[in-house]
Amino acid sequence: MNMSLPLPGEVGRAGGPQDAASPHADTAHRRSGVPAQIDRRALPTRADHDAEANCMVEMASRDDAAATSGERTSPLRRIAMPALAALLLVLAWFAVSRLAANVSYADIRSAIDSTGALALIAALAFTALSFAALTVYDLSALAFVGRRLPLPVVALTSFCAYAVGNTVGFGALTAGAIRYRFYTSQGVEPEEIAGIVTFVTLAFGLGLAGVAGAGMLVAGGELAGLLSAPAARLLGGAVLLALAGLVLAAGDGRTLRLFSRDWRLPSRRLMLRQFVATAVDVSASAAVLWALLPTGSASLPAVIALYAVAVGLGVLSHVPAGLGVFETVIVAGLGTRAGVDAVLGALVLYRVIYHLVPLVLAVLAVSALEMRRVVASPLAALALRAATRMAPPTIGAFTMVLGAVLIFSGVTPVGEASLTLLSAWLPLPLVEGAHFLGSVLGVVLLLVARGLVFRLDGAWWLAMALVPLSMVLAMAKGVAVGEVVLLATLLTGLIASRRVFSRPASLLHQALSPGWLAAMGTLIVTAAALLFFVYKEVAYSHELWWQFELSKEAPRSLRAMIGILLTAGFGAGWMLLRPSVGAAARPTRQELDQAMRIVAAQPRTEACLVAMGDKSLLFSADGRAFIMYGRQGRSWVALSDPVGPRECWPELVWRFVEMAGRAGGRAVFYQVAADSLALYADAGLMAFKLGEEARVPLAEFDLHGPRRAGLRQAINRGEREGLEFSILPPAAVPAHLAELAEVSAAWMAYHKVREKRFSLGAFDPDYLQGQPVALLRRGGRIVAFANLLLTELRDEVSIDLMRFVPDAPNGVMEVLLTRLLLHYKDAGHATFNLGMAPLSGLSASEAAPVWHRVGRAVFEHGERYYNFAGLRAFKSKFRPDWRPRYLAVSGGLNPMLALTDITVLIGGGLKGVIGK
Repeated sequence: MNMSLPLPGEVGRAGGPQDAASPHADTAHRRSGVPAQIDRRALPTRADHDAEANCMVEMASRDDAAATSGERTSPLRRIAMPALAALLLVLAWFAVSRLAANVSYADIRSAIDSTGALALIAALAFTALSFAALTVYDLSALAFVGRRLPLPVVALTSFCAYAVGNTVGFGALTAGAIRYRFYTSQGVEPEEIAGIVTFVTLAFGLGLAGVAGAGMLVAGGELAGLLSAPAARLLGGAVLLALAGLVLAAGDGRTLRLFSRDWRLPSRRLMLRQFVATAVDVSASAAVLWALLPTGSASLPAVIALYAVAVGLGVLSHVPAGLGVFETVIVAGLGTRAGVDAVLGALVLYRVIYHLVPLVLAVLAVSALEMRRVVASPLAALALRAATRMAPPTIGAFTMVLGAVLIFSGVTPVGEASLTLLSAWLPLPLVEGAHFLGSVLGVVLLLVARGLVFRLDGAWWLAMALVPLSMVLAMAKGVAVGEVVLLATLLTGLIASRRVFSRPASLLHQALSPGWLAAMGTLIVTAAALLFFVYKEVAYSHELWWQFELSKEAPRSLRAMIGILLTAGFGAGWMLLRPSVGAAARPTRQELDQAMRIVAAQPRTEACLVAMGDKSLLFSADGRAFIMYGRQGRSWVALSDPVGPRECWPELVWRFVEMAGRAGGRAVFYQVAADSLALYADAGLMAFKLGEEARVPLAEFDLHGPRRAGLRQAINRGEREGLEFSILPPAAVPAHLAELAEVSAAWMAYHKVREKRFSLGAFDPDYLQGQPVALLRRGGRIVAFANLLLTELRDEVSIDLMRFVPDAPNGVMEVLLTRLLLHYKDAGHATFNLGMAPLSGLSASEAAPVWHRVGRAVFEHGERYYNFAGLRAFKSKFRPDWRPRYLAVSGGLNPMLALTDITVLIGGGLKGVIGK
């Protein structure tokens, strides 16, 4: 990651020019451009939050500047990654078809049918062992970050995460994304979750390499299809030596310098435990495939080594579930020893036993917990909460898999026994129609699956209609009892989890991400490859399309494939090319009045910034809550959490994410609190720490003791300078606006800054008249002022603008702030919000995410551009409680691009950023 420091000319309200004084150094900083050094007379303002944005401006390359000019992602760019995955898949299936040139579909069916019961039982047992070992991954990762959760809950989370991730494995359906959804609801910090996911990923990668190395060392001679025996043994030995060196270097958890970076290693004990768990996991999962191969066709070490390589290449291909890539490697490595037909039959059974069976069990487990709404113990209640978090991705993934089953069923023969039974009971048109419609419904279920993952009520209702219909069609097209059982399991899960799917959003308006497009492309390419393989001996002719006979399987499958392609093309095209949402409108006077009534009943004073009228508003369906947001480039930026009753937040968050997606943009939530991160995780967003907010408990604030000596001295010095403190009520503000405007103009001219917008206020008469204004006078002349943000709950107080004349006495803002804290303590308010210290509180650990390490480096060494450490030190004088604040956005480059857009949004455009 390439990160540059903020541009010196970008100024904010935090210690610098724009409002060198706002105690909401975050109001200033979290709401402006790049701050300058803190003036010795001023307390940085809300601009502090925005230091973070400006510090990250240069993290994106100059080539991304188009994003800030409002350019939307084109459909061509959105399908580039799925197209690449589809191309790799086509090549993989082409390789498989060449390897299986002399094998027929009947040969594979025969190989499957000849698999004995003992082999199936052994494969199931090895699957159970593998998933048991996978639980150790999460336990070790939690130990690494210093967290403890009950074993049954961790086991349930791990099982569901891997059941979904192994089978689907993209976007919101990766094991890491599912962990994030659950662990955020348990109060685990996002940076800790990042550590957990990183630990699990590296543990699996290193363990996979170790198992592959051991297999090559032991059975190198059996891998002639891929490597010569000496080369395999040499490579395997080198891998094992490297891993042994890593274990020896670990000690009790030392730091290792590698690739110009510091890596904090787990303790040797933890590392060895995890290596054992990974070895058991990979060996057991490889043994599933080995048990399904013909007896004596290959040794277990050889299969383990080949399996590890195949899994690694499948992961690197970015094809969902490694479909096609994994099969190609296995067939190439084992086809000459066991027979291609036997290997392909074993692979089909492997996919069913290791992927489908655990997913079915995960759905049943979630359904059983959801149906048990009355729980008797705290542990059972925690397990129920875990099931509730797991239900949407688990049921959504299962829906997607069943959609794939219906698609593959549509392009493969039914079987003579089923056809004989159908001919006696159903007319041909009904069989033909059921076959075609069943395949089409498979594609529709793929689209419905995404809505289920994100808890859309429309997706649930549509699934409730489609699943029973698909059950009927499965019987009518081929007496597919297995499909009916799977669909019945899905129906049970949907009914049991009804309350989870509560988001009232349009299914037709959801935007397909590249991951979903890649998954759909993978399934359709696989279906086409399967069609051509099954009927490769049938000569194509135009007459095939019009042959309607019960025994004519090829024409029926060909028509089903066309229906699949047309349905998928129409659905994906609609979601990619539908009209976008128009420009966001500024709120009307009526909407502002409604928003201010909501704000008055809330404890959070930052919501008072809605009065500026420069942000668009999205109200909840019942009008009791709202989100205030702005648009810049592709970023739809919501300022902080929703405002209003908390029960209204989930609906608002999802509607905002959906609205941004419909417009081809990215949804961003700026400065959100830690206790709301689970909401954003549910919407598929990730959290990135911006800094820490300083909140002073007023009941504990006083000027006594040695720690308050500096504040006492400031007050005494102010009295000697003749500074007089007072607060103007809103009704008295208009009479003093002219003098306040002179102070503001002098302050801005002295600091050479412009007014900022969005996340902080500006000197606007209408805005200032809505709240009290604190003054410091000297000889009757106003020398400093600050406008206050309060609500009717008398819970929190904060400040937006803080400005003073250039000839004001030193420490004038320290005096004003101390007086305000004492005043509102006496008035009975609970807390005083000093705003955010940007980049503060980021982890210094070598194991911390890159975001933390870069931000920490800027915090410690960026004083040339802005006194980050000095700002935190200033606020620390008041002994505040520090609370983290986050940016919630999707991953990848989106955090950096979003912060770039936020900086421009706060500056009022690129000109505002460059010109302060």
